[in-house]
Amino acid sequence: MTFQQQLPIVLDALNVGFLQTLRLFFVTAVGAIPLGLIIAFGSMSRFRPLSWLTRLIVWIVRGTPLMIQLLIIYYFPGLVWHNPIWGSGESGRFLAAAIAFIFNYACYFSEIYRGGIQSVPRGQQEAGLVLGMTRTQIFFKVTLLQVVKRIVPPMSNEIITLVKDTSLARIIALQEIIWAGQAFMKGRSGISGVIWPLFFTAFYYLIFTGVLTVLLRGLERRLDYFR
Repeated sequence: MTFQQQLPIVLDALNVGFLQTLRLFFVTAVGAIPLGLIIAFGSMSRFRPLSWLTRLIVWIVRGTPLMIQLLIIYYFPGLVWHNPIWGSGESGRFLAAAIAFIFNYACYFSEIYRGGIQSVPRGQQEAGLVLGMTRTQIFFKVTLLQVVKRIVPPMSNEIITLVKDTSLARIIALQEIIWAGQAFMKGRSGISGVIWPLFFTAFYYLIFTGVLTVLLRGLERRLDYFR
């Protein structure tokens, strides 16, 4: 089969894989961004047992590879409890991957949130209390606006990293774009022993991260109201 004959077959497969990659990315972002804020509140809690427990969980998640976490979440119920709750289908693998990615990135986001919140001078909170504002009002009307501005650059880096980390989902046979490109090396749709489809996946990542970079830089400029 010539390259001209292979190209449309490969592109169809890569497009399907890329849609799965996009789906995993957006589900992770939508779940991890708010969950990270909740975890940050837990780690900053004045209730010491909650704070210690939250920080311990964050330390474990950040200190172990995401690939291992994927394997544990997907295979642990079947191996230990003899109850493969995810099943063997693509939807089950996607759900397991989404949970692993959401929890992993929420822990990273929580540290960014915590750093942003703690970087706001305490004098502003004290001034708000003097003016008769509640702590909730101070957080949403004074602190949060400044936190958002400060955390956008580090959050942008994590979001770009998330795009590329979605490729790790192939470890549990989720058919994302890297899995789709690698399949042609082993034999797929009458094509086998070719490696160029795997290299071609880099263009998909470059285009997607490029679009995200432009959007995130635009967001930074729009939030540039404290300079």
